[in-house]
Amino acid sequence: MQRSTWTVPGLELTDLTLDVPLDHDRPGGEQISLFARIVAEPGADDKPYLVYLQGGPGSEAPRVGSIGAVPWLARALREHRVIMLDQRGTGRSTPVGPQILEGRSAREAAEYLTHFRADAIARDAELLREALGVEKWSLLGQSFGGFTTLRYLSAHGESVEKALFTGGIPALGQQLDDVYTTTWRGMIARSERYWARFPGDRDRFRALADRAEAGQLRLPDGQRVGVERLRRLGLMLGGTGGAERLHHLLELDPEAPAFAHDLAAALPFSGRNPIYAVLHESCWADGFATRWAADRTKPRDVAEDPTLLGGEHVHRDLFTEDPELAVWAEVADVLAEHEWPRLYDEEALRGCEVPGAAAVYYDDAYVPREFSLATAALLPRLTPWITSEYEHNGLRHGGAHVVGHLLDLAAGRREA
Repeated sequence: MQRSTWTVPGLELTDLTLDVPLDHDRPGGEQISLFARIVAEPGADDKPYLVYLQGGPGSEAPRVGSIGAVPWLARALREHRVIMLDQRGTGRSTPVGPQILEGRSAREAAEYLTHFRADAIARDAELLREALGVEKWSLLGQSFGGFTTLRYLSAHGESVEKALFTGGIPALGQQLDDVYTTTWRGMIARSERYWARFPGDRDRFRALADRAEAGQLRLPDGQRVGVERLRRLGLMLGGTGGAERLHHLLELDPEAPAFAHDLAAALPFSGRNPIYAVLHESCWADGFATRWAADRTKPRDVAEDPTLLGGEHVHRDLFTEDPELAVWAEVADVLAEHEWPRLYDEEALRGCEVPGAAAVYYDDAYVPREFSLATAALLPRLTPWITSEYEHNGLRHGGAHVVGHLLDLAAGRREA
């Protein structure tokens, strides 16, 4: 393992690079690079490690230029050294991009990507833990990072001191269609609440949808934005402050350059992080093929009314509308039919003695409360904190309060 240390005011940063197998079942096969950064206060070598597992999938860990750059970091550093892990395929870990398509068929590229789910990420972390010579460490999983944390407890619970979840306890087994049906219902309600709050925006949005239908809505680089791609602006409604950002976009003159540029910046799923689009549904796949679940479960009234917005729903046409994602279309089709192995072991979770706490957001747009609580009930020492104070981005918005409360719950210093 390679390491180097540098500093910013008030913090010591240690960069770690480790080679890990692409396929953990073939340790002598192709190797990829894993990157992580230890963030610590100077002189904190005796503090235990807390590994941050980023949401997504497909996004690198936050970059820290100061102690205030990450809202929850200062509170975590009071008790820990924090490891910011670039999950495989992201950031400075060997990235997934169009280069993996070169010289590979769609089926071969899809097979390559089957090694980038939560199970592989957890095994990467285990190799990093061993390389650091650490017996146990703690985990903080945000959204998809919580899915990875649950996999970690299911397969490597003996290595975990405590586990913290924020908006990220998944459903187990073959419940994906039920999950997406629930999230579609939730997004219909969110859409109607938004239009009631900003009634003039519905007409503005409908006019944009008409432009999109006619092929006249374009980004600054000339990309056409279709109706379904436009509908994905609803992703903003799942986080605190998102409704205001959507309103600020819709109040702009659609003929203005500012609108086209801000629209491009607001659209989710892009070529920057292709894993987020290509593997998104598979992160829910606990032993089955997904077969374009978001499309299959989309209600008829949503299909007929473009002002009923989508959330974190990946549609097949995403890979035809966005030129940067179009190169992944065949790969995405192959992955949609892939029979994924189980991620979680209910028996192991029932016997898991790792203490932990979970922020379960009452009206979470992407990870529905009822499924999270059913899974949380399997873990005998996990304390759920059900809160309506925050949305799915509570860790970013609530920062120190969210992490501090979870740490106190896990340590038994307070009750939920």
